[in-house]
Amino acid sequence: MTTLVSFVVVIGVLILIHELGHFLVARLCGVGIERFSIGFGPVILRWRGKETEYCLSAIPMGGYVKMLGEENPLEGGGGTTAFDPKKAFGLKPLWARFLIVFAGPGMNFVLAAVIFTIALATLGRPVWPPLIGRVTEGGPAAAAGLRTGDLVVAVDGRAVRHWEDLERAVADARGRALALTVRRAGAEQALSVTPRRTTVRDPIFREPREAWELGAGPQLTPQISSVTPGSPAEKAGMRVGDLVRAVAGQPVYSPDEMMQSIQKRAHQTFDLALEREGRPLSRPVTAAGVRERGAGGQETEIGRIGVGITTKVVRYEAYTPVVAVWYGFVKTWDMTELVVKGFWKLVLGTIDRSNIGGPIQIAAEAGRQAKEGLASLALFTAIISVNLAVLNLLPVPMLDGGHLFFFVIEAIMGRPLSLRKREAAQQLGFVLLMLLMVYALYNDLVRIDAFKIFR
Repeated sequence: MTTLVSFVVVIGVLILIHELGHFLVARLCGVGIERFSIGFGPVILRWRGKETEYCLSAIPMGGYVKMLGEENPLEGGGGTTAFDPKKAFGLKPLWARFLIVFAGPGMNFVLAAVIFTIALATLGRPVWPPLIGRVTEGGPAAAAGLRTGDLVVAVDGRAVRHWEDLERAVADARGRALALTVRRAGAEQALSVTPRRTTVRDPIFREPREAWELGAGPQLTPQISSVTPGSPAEKAGMRVGDLVRAVAGQPVYSPDEMMQSIQKRAHQTFDLALEREGRPLSRPVTAAGVRERGAGGQETEIGRIGVGITTKVVRYEAYTPVVAVWYGFVKTWDMTELVVKGFWKLVLGTIDRSNIGGPIQIAAEAGRQAKEGLASLALFTAIISVNLAVLNLLPVPMLDGGHLFFFVIEAIMGRPLSLRKREAAQQLGFVLLMLLMVYALYNDLVRIDAFKIFR
């Protein structure tokens, strides 16, 4: 029930905000609104305003704003109903029609930015101490004498509070030697370390990029955030909230280390050293083998145990309201770039298309986030809001992006495409969207047992 309610709330909020964007900008541009509907199918609640009928329908999977004269009546698309031409959408200037259509996904971007801003101003961002975890043999940190457990308190005489401060100092040095002050066993000592250039992989798309490093990572305790039903992890008795201390007898100091260690052990049985409610325990687990396409397009088999991994948060640090607003929009922009890149990689096939998820996957994740708290559910809503905005801006007929694409053509040609061509494109767009929805639903059913979600 939690999953179903969470799904309806998340989708309902996203649809309401999206359609409200169309509605408000249409009103500002002087367009008449016949109906404002949230949901499809049988109407369960309706009321009429001075000009507009407001409806709440039974199927919360969409909505629409029906405007007067949506097609230019001069083209024969205005219908037979009489209306004031001054309020006709199809007779408005091109810029006004463009703004009205863009306002829907635009409001989804705004919603995400508002949620991120509130989260950063109230909860803050997670921060971790500059505590040294794994030290790579033969790296700059090892050569300088850094050890696991050292706490970096200053770089070049400037105080260091968080691990991100140390990372920023290393990146800014660009290979210049740094004077570190570290605290070890209660005493402080000075060390000199020279960062080296290396190639790291993006944690999401695994793309290589150049960076500067010390050859040492932070202590970021991996924590289980989700366990897939029927997975090796569930069979081994792992639970959400478990802390992972070691894989196959080797200590792990970050979620990335844990993931890499498991990926090397496809079809192998090994022990996971866990900590649950302060008690140490060990669980044997056999990793499944999964084929994955790498950054270069080649396929390799990696080990997976069916868990979501996050970092145990030590503490949060809130931003001031003004700074939170700035970073709220920065976070929205970063998320938008990530989603656009993901869509592009799906088109190219460098990301397996089985990653495309539908309503069941969204519902399952919404339920999981709801169990973690209102803040987690709100942040999940912001992420889905960005995804919805980007999806709607794709130049596909039936989507807002398709209408915007037609407007661009109209601006170039000096006249709109014929009504017949637009209707044909809309029909094609409808077929494409239905195929995508069916494929996403198929992926959902293959990925999980759909019936277990609603228990």
